[in-house]
Amino acid sequence: MSRTAEQIAADRARYEEHQRRGLDNAPRALPGPSGVPALPIADPIHTETIPGGWYWSTLLKAGDSLRIAQDHGPSAVAMIAWSAADTSERLNLPDTIKVQWTTAIAKGRVLFSDMGRVLFSVTEAASTAHDALMGGSNAAANAGKYPGQATRNTRDNFILAAGKLGLGRRDIPSALNFFVPVRVADDGSFVWRDDLRILGDFVELRAEMDLIVALSNCPHPLDPNPVYAPVPITVTRFRTEVIADDICRTATAEAVRGFENNAMQQA
Repeated sequence: MSRTAEQIAADRARYEEHQRRGLDNAPRALPGPSGVPALPIADPIHTETIPGGWYWSTLLKAGDSLRIAQDHGPSAVAMIAWSAADTSERLNLPDTIKVQWTTAIAKGRVLFSDMGRVLFSVTEAASTAHDALMGGSNAAANAGKYPGQATRNTRDNFILAAGKLGLGRRDIPSALNFFVPVRVADDGSFVWRDDLRILGDFVELRAEMDLIVALSNCPHPLDPNPVYAPVPITVTRFRTEVIADDICRTATAEAVRGFENNAMQQA
């Protein structure tokens, strides 16, 4: 049954009212982007270099942080994550966007699971050039974009990573792409905004529960470079302490509720 113009207008008005309340409830402004280059990490636990085209997975304990850094030039890094205690709980990008009323992944934001809990806090980020909408590359897209070139792709990388963890295709959530300046044009199409890229960009994520994380270092489908030539990226694991006035935990009412959900699960 088709909806009338009045019904569509009423739905839009309800959405805008919910959005207004969500934005009005934000008690604190987010900090500005982190400066580049990134400061040295005093006591790293582990450093991993992921070659161009390859993937890596790791277990994070609550309080562990990951720095993902473009130490070798522009790269696109896709990430998925699961709760280590129950892998049916996983990264949920639609909820991350919807609950925080923005597609921007920036310093001070959090990443939600499909259970309404916070998986990660974004504690440092040099830019907002990240894509939470499109997902990663696949074999068909690569074949059309790089004819005759040998390539690897994010979809197959995540299938391999999941298989090593005892998981399957159905366990793979939508991927968050770091260092990918994708925006939505007025006509609803996705566009690549190369002007949003920052040389030496990096992001730091603090695990808010025990997590399994998989990363894939493959070019994004919208990357305009016609040559498949991904470069290595550096991932560093280290411990961080939560301060009393933590911006990620208090910037929005939605984040506060997410951390309350975390505490209820742990109780």
